[in-house]
Amino acid sequence: MPTNLEISRNTVRKPLTDVAADMGIEPRFVEPYGTAVAKLSLETVSELADRPKARYVVVSSLTPTPLGEGKTTTTVGLGQGFAHLGKRAVVAIRQSSLGPTFGIKGGAAGGGYAQVVPMETVNLHLTGDLHAVTSAHNLLAAMLDNHLHKGNALDLDPFGITWRRVLDVNDRELRQIVTGLGGRGDGTPRQTGFDITAASEVMAVLALCSSLPDLRRRLGRIVVGYDRTGNPVTAEQLRAAGAMCVQLREAVKPNLMQSVEQTPVLIHCGPFGNIAHGNSSVLADLVGIRCGDYLVTEAGFGADMGAERFFNIKCRASGLVPDAAVVVVTVRAMKAHSGRYRVVAGRPLPEEMLRESPDDVYAGAANLRKQLANIRAHGVTPVVAVNAFAGDADSEHRAILDIATEEGVRAAVSTHVAKGGKGAAELADAVAGACEESGGFRYLYPDELPLADKIDVVARRMYGADGIDLSPTARRQLDTYTRCGFGSLPVCIAKTHLSLSDDPDRKGAPKGWRLPVREVRASVGAGFVYPICGDMRTMPGLSSHPAAERIDIDDAGRVVGLA
Repeated sequence: MPTNLEISRNTVRKPLTDVAADMGIEPRFVEPYGTAVAKLSLETVSELADRPKARYVVVSSLTPTPLGEGKTTTTVGLGQGFAHLGKRAVVAIRQSSLGPTFGIKGGAAGGGYAQVVPMETVNLHLTGDLHAVTSAHNLLAAMLDNHLHKGNALDLDPFGITWRRVLDVNDRELRQIVTGLGGRGDGTPRQTGFDITAASEVMAVLALCSSLPDLRRRLGRIVVGYDRTGNPVTAEQLRAAGAMCVQLREAVKPNLMQSVEQTPVLIHCGPFGNIAHGNSSVLADLVGIRCGDYLVTEAGFGADMGAERFFNIKCRASGLVPDAAVVVVTVRAMKAHSGRYRVVAGRPLPEEMLRESPDDVYAGAANLRKQLANIRAHGVTPVVAVNAFAGDADSEHRAILDIATEEGVRAAVSTHVAKGGKGAAELADAVAGACEESGGFRYLYPDELPLADKIDVVARRMYGADGIDLSPTARRQLDTYTRCGFGSLPVCIAKTHLSLSDDPDRKGAPKGWRLPVREVRASVGAGFVYPICGDMRTMPGLSSHPAAERIDIDDAGRVVGLA
């Protein structure tokens, strides 16, 4: 099979105005950015508002291995699969971050014959949206430090500042730094640090806003720290929000591209999946939902995290109601949840794990069953998508299908990576059937439930915990947020994505444990509170042999080594 890069370069692409026309979008709303991508004017949202809504499908997964189980390829493949049923679909996915692209994970364009093209454009800068987020975020940091240096009229507590800086590079050396060193004119010394751009609250704000005025309001609500009496200090009070919005005035527009089979793809925003909601933008969905028969989007990590946040955070912001949810499953992930094998990012799978063993697949069934229950807890009909790999055995695929049958859910083996939309047609048919059963969507908790109770509900119902244990610091923070008027916000629990529990080594569906909450932070501009359970790295590091070592330019000026 050709490489992803070879497939991408041999793909015949439509002019983007034709792709937009297939969606019913007039050329006047299409703003070309070169020949491979275009921005869509925000006027598109209101122009399409009277059209019927497409069926809304979210793609999630069982708890993934560190390698990922192929949600993006499945999302793109499913979108292509609908065309083989005579249906029009639009795909909406997250933007690629340069840190993972040059690190271990690689890009985010999909793969094989289920990818967005050209993959170099997707993975390398796109339209510069992440750089705009970086710039806006760091402008706020600079204005905050300048405020301290110029007299601190807002009486900011230097030890109560929560706003760090961001950079779209995996660089562990920047996790903890001291700024303002030097002479009196060089600033006010204080300890701070860098996060990766995807972890910026500005990115989460961009992903959840529904218009340019909404973006401006949300930016103004960002809390950068607290004064010496414990009151929040915002970007609006620092008079930074307006300039931040100006820097994001182009980034707020969704990006339009296409798949290898010319299916329309909206790529917009990529908030960090651990401390933010990990979903693509509301604005992209508000466009895509009016442009076909199906809108297929994806949610980061497993259904306990990405899908739960999609339901309880993103759907609250957008007002859109999902019709079905796909749970991506792989043989290797099922075997990993048997507890018999250990999968490490950047290393080959254990040799014994590659041997045919439907028993190992059955042994990992508890995690899949729990994730299906998590989808159903929101009144949404799940579908199991078996993402087929070349080394899988038919007996192992049958084992997953049997588990799905026992759970009473539709399932299909999908070969979209090797065969494109044709390989996902059976999955598309199963999803179409699930959408016809929709109509009972519900949030997991009401807005008025106290924050601590919201955390408890998610821990018990999504993760299978026996309850939560709040540290004294977390209790004080929750009291402060409630006093400051943030109590009605949803919660976005930051924990490992490699287990239903807070311990990445506990596989399957662990029982008899409680969720420890170390601290709680507030993303007020984005509109959620995030409890932190465990050590969350918001600035990744590079591996011993990062992808950057293999990426280069050949004599013809073409990118090589991009995965």
